[in-house]
Amino acid sequence: MKLKAKYIDMDTGEITALLRTDDCMEIGVHEGDRVKVKHEGSTVTAIVQTTESVLQEGEIGLLGKAFSFIGPEAGELLDVMPTGKPESVDYIRKKMDGLELSTDEIRTLVTDISARTLSSVELAAYVTSLQINGMNIRETADLTLSMVETGETIDFDRSPVFDFHSVGGVPGNKVTLIVVPIVAAAGLLIPKTSSRAISSAAGTADIVEVFAKVDFSGKELKSIAESIGGIMAWGGGLNLAPADDVIIRVEHPLGIDPHAQLLASVMSKKKAVGADFLLVDIPMGEGTKVPTMEIAKAFAKDFVDLGDKLGIKVECAITYGGQPVGRAIGPALEAREAIAVLEGATSPHSVVEKALMLAGIILEMGGIPRGYERAKEILDSGQALAKFREIVGAQGGNPNIKSSDIQPGKYTMSVLSKKSGYIGNIKNKDLVRIARAAGAPKDKGAGVVIIEKVGGTVEIGDPLFIIYADNENKLNDALGVARKFEPISVSGMVLVRTPGFTHLQS
Repeated sequence: MKLKAKYIDMDTGEITALLRTDDCMEIGVHEGDRVKVKHEGSTVTAIVQTTESVLQEGEIGLLGKAFSFIGPEAGELLDVMPTGKPESVDYIRKKMDGLELSTDEIRTLVTDISARTLSSVELAAYVTSLQINGMNIRETADLTLSMVETGETIDFDRSPVFDFHSVGGVPGNKVTLIVVPIVAAAGLLIPKTSSRAISSAAGTADIVEVFAKVDFSGKELKSIAESIGGIMAWGGGLNLAPADDVIIRVEHPLGIDPHAQLLASVMSKKKAVGADFLLVDIPMGEGTKVPTMEIAKAFAKDFVDLGDKLGIKVECAITYGGQPVGRAIGPALEAREAIAVLEGATSPHSVVEKALMLAGIILEMGGIPRGYERAKEILDSGQALAKFREIVGAQGGNPNIKSSDIQPGKYTMSVLSKKSGYIGNIKNKDLVRIARAAGAPKDKGAGVVIIEKVGGTVEIGDPLFIIYADNENKLNDALGVARKFEPISVSGMVLVRTPGFTHLQS
């Protein structure tokens, strides 16, 4: 059947064709089925959605990418015909039944995901099947390699290549800004790609974007990293493992992150940039992705085993994640705190120590003895700051950047303690809720600064934390969230009183 092309300026994340119901009946398809759309030798397979109001009779609406893939002029006639579901739908059903997938089945599945030929319902079924039934290490390795094959790869002329990744889950984890320049200053190559926040208050890319460009082509990334020794780039701009970006859009609303998919997500991007050595930071504690030591050790084992199959030497560091790293949460606030450490600040102690420990492990992986001590020498001597500024300059930022240049949101409000005592507990997820309500990560100046951490003492009326926002309405929204969740609990020194005698009567 021939229909006139009409561009629809929206994107559902799928390759979508909009059809009138009567045209669907003539073609022989229903909503959710697929059609092939041909134009001058180009063909796209699109998922059908129906409408009675957006299109005129004899038109087909092509959403976003579907239109650009075949490139017609508005009103041109296109050949539209029904087509069946891709084979990978059967493989999703197989995994739903708890069965093992072959290498070829996984490759086909990832190819279809990358090409956006699966509907959101089918992708949700895939993600749910992995959440429930998982994958063994062979399947996970095949999944990882297939994700690499469908995207861009970068081959460095220098070797070996070192990399670093945190599985996340703990707010304020800005240590990448310190680790990368220390490692690069030691003479090792560390082309660090990072993500933007999905459910957190700030991904590393969000933080770096406060003071430098993060979006680079593969050629640009290679040039900067090889000439300077390091880079802090956004991985999403590089088309590394594109299937991962499609899957994340389904995982987020479902609120799940299947173990096998998490492993493949991390390792595919490290394999794509040619990593030879990888350090994985696994924050552990209440309110993180990894709540117990048992789960953390299982995570570490899987990363190491998967690395063996991919030819990447992996070490894991299980780190404390029971409360935020440092005091700052939110892009500009975290940038300011990290740069201050590079400038010589000795607090927050958790940021300094975690960065030095992780950098030290990477240096030892590179054959440099006394890794922690060497990392500390590089930090204390100012070499890390000099390398950081060199990286910032190469990424289009101010090469003379100082922490005082970073300005947080101008609207602030302190949340005060209702009683005297000590900080007994800090709820990571609730602090993230407050920072996001204030506008983070989109509003770079938004976030939270904690005044006292677990074990610290406060008097009634003392500030527990300060909320920052770029506009007053969001500040008020964040304050409402803070009052609802009360993320920092204050306890007196006497926890419970159990009287064992009768009081004397006067």
